[in-house]
Amino acid sequence: MIFVRTERFKKAFKALPIDIQKKTVRSLRLLAEDVYYPSLRVKKVQGAPGIWEARIDLKYRMTFQLDEKEGETHCLLRNVDNHDECLKNP
Repeated sequence: MIFVRTERFKKAFKALPIDIQKKTVRSLRLLAEDVYYPSLRVKKVQGAPGIWEARIDLKYRMTFQLDEKEGETHCLLRNVDNHDECLKNP
């Protein structure tokens, strides 16, 4: 899986507490292994076609889009924040 980060994702990631940044990196590793890894609880974002959310922990989420290009999965990382803020603007 190839990860591509939006500028918004980069900025939001830097603003996260260090412990949440570490959890986010761990979640990205799991996402790369298996998009449907159970602890990520990946699901579609309601009202936002093509955008998915994954759980980082009880409070934090990240949003992303998946695309298949030349036989490789590309994951566009859109946002990472606490649950409510992340899903207001996925």
